[in-house]
Amino acid sequence: MYTSTWGKSVAILLVMLLLAQPLSVCSQTALTLSKAKKPFSRKSKIAPDLEALLQDQDSTNGQKIRVIIQPDDFAGSAVVSNKLARLSAREQQTYNSLQLVSAELPVERLRELAADEAIAYISPDREVFPAGSLEATTGAAQVRSLVAGTTLNGQGVGIAIIDSGVFTGHSAFTKSRFAFSKDFTGGNRLSEDSYGHGSHMATLVGGSADFEEGSYTGIAPGSRMLNLRVLDDNGRGSTRNIIAALDWCIANRTTYNLRIINMSLGTPAKDSYRNDPLCLAARRAHDADLIVVCSAGNVGKDKEGRKLYGGIQSPGIDPSVITVGASNTFNTNKRSDDVVTTYSSRGPTRGYWTDAQGMRHYDNLIKPDLVAPGNRLIGAQSISGISGRPNRLVQLYPALNTQIAANKWGRTMYLSGTSVAAPLVAGTAALMLQANPTLTPNLVKAILMYTAQPLSGFNTLEQGAGQLNVDGAVKLARLVRSNAALLANGAPLLTSPLPNAPTSKITGETFVWGQGVITDYCFLYGSDLINYWQGMYSLSTVLSDATAIINGEIRRDLTLLSSGVLNSEGAVQTTGIVLADGRLMASGIVLADGSLIASGVVFADGVVIPDGIVLADDTPQSDYAQQADAIIYGEGASKGK
Repeated sequence: MYTSTWGKSVAILLVMLLLAQPLSVCSQTALTLSKAKKPFSRKSKIAPDLEALLQDQDSTNGQKIRVIIQPDDFAGSAVVSNKLARLSAREQQTYNSLQLVSAELPVERLRELAADEAIAYISPDREVFPAGSLEATTGAAQVRSLVAGTTLNGQGVGIAIIDSGVFTGHSAFTKSRFAFSKDFTGGNRLSEDSYGHGSHMATLVGGSADFEEGSYTGIAPGSRMLNLRVLDDNGRGSTRNIIAALDWCIANRTTYNLRIINMSLGTPAKDSYRNDPLCLAARRAHDADLIVVCSAGNVGKDKEGRKLYGGIQSPGIDPSVITVGASNTFNTNKRSDDVVTTYSSRGPTRGYWTDAQGMRHYDNLIKPDLVAPGNRLIGAQSISGISGRPNRLVQLYPALNTQIAANKWGRTMYLSGTSVAAPLVAGTAALMLQANPTLTPNLVKAILMYTAQPLSGFNTLEQGAGQLNVDGAVKLARLVRSNAALLANGAPLLTSPLPNAPTSKITGETFVWGQGVITDYCFLYGSDLINYWQGMYSLSTVLSDATAIINGEIRRDLTLLSSGVLNSEGAVQTTGIVLADGRLMASGIVLADGSLIASGVVFADGVVIPDGIVLADDTPQSDYAQQADAIIYGEGASKGK
């Protein structure tokens, strides 16, 4: 981690958040930084929620717990297996591509395991929950015929739907659409979705244009979907199952031309992304040339309706993934009335690590990366069992049933949340890859942000770079040179230059692209950002590597950025025009979540989520019952023909 001293004047919000100390004003001075990641020391190799369990002596007597183990870089799986055997532990699975091991062992043996030099970190096998015509409002409809002789529909691009399974017999799908199905829960349910979440997500990604006269066509109806079931009939799952699915994706990506992973699910962020096993697995998938799209979470407000900051869930807290929040279109195709939903989780990320002195260091990264429509979207309603009973979500919330189709094979339902926003971004990525197959995951992410439409009155901790613009993203992707990853930093990136004010026109309204790319603590901007290849677009890095905090200032790495790229001073309140016209959210404001950064000071116009909150997304099981209802039903009248 980069550190600074207490004595400097406070001016930059996100820099201050990272260090939990007042810092100096951001400098635009360029500085060449080392590409190597600096190691950081830990007080404990045990995750904070596991540590809390150990401190409760009454709860540990004879109790066994499932954990995810990160071996030391030099320890092989055989070494870890031998150590687990000596501790009366039962190894459950080794994930070779991810360098992780799951196991079950007595709680009282955890410290003994952590003390071993071969063990780098131990996390609990945390429970994971699901997070919850679009063609016109997103701009997808108008790019279908952009390439002469080709229909841009994601044809042949593999997209893994890691969720509660898919009811593949639904009329919105054809069996040929699913290239592969696998159940990681052990139930061997390869064509069922008793919970009802995954089928809805699959519709938004690749629902057929032949279903209901194209009323519910997915963003990428020609894509090859892979159905990877990790959540059970109640919409719950475990970290280890998702890790197993990600491990499978890495190992089989070539066989199925698998390029994109959609995870409309998550778990409360405890560990720093540097330690969190879900984040490590997602990062390794990214490093294997896979685009990982995650929902941000639905913890944007409390029971009293107050804004909450700091609710981004894991693995959406990782810098490598594309983290998607939810917007509300209010049932109109025009975009000028769109807003960020009240329930969409806001940044900064609040995973943390603890140093040798016992002080917590929060990541405090800007997230989400962008938002997409996610309020009351209509998708496939799965049926449960041979009798065709409604799925679990519709049983619990009958109002979700749209009552549109009497035929049980063609029923539809509403869902709201960042869950249903993420598949729209995953589908857009498929269109971009069909238009230009050589795009890297980092370049896809950058283009999605650069072409996004900033929503007026919302800050970058609420909407990231802005709202998804399929039209702009696909058009810009087409302009990128083939095999651009072979270019040197600063080399021309596009086959033709963009206009000074790049715009998109969707349903009769013209808007200017935001023209910014979010990194950890700020955003980058300037025409050079997209006119020239940036080293941060390569496979060997992530976008956030291009900026860092040195001596209390945000600095740019000129080995990863060309000289014409500029950076903001932190998170900004956007004007709805371009990101660079925004203003800093605040000066001298700190978080107040019990982390001893400050006491009694609220963060901007809301509060920060305290430790221990339970995320639920589209799942009804939530500590915030009122919030769960909002996620299920949405707010206001929104998209869904």
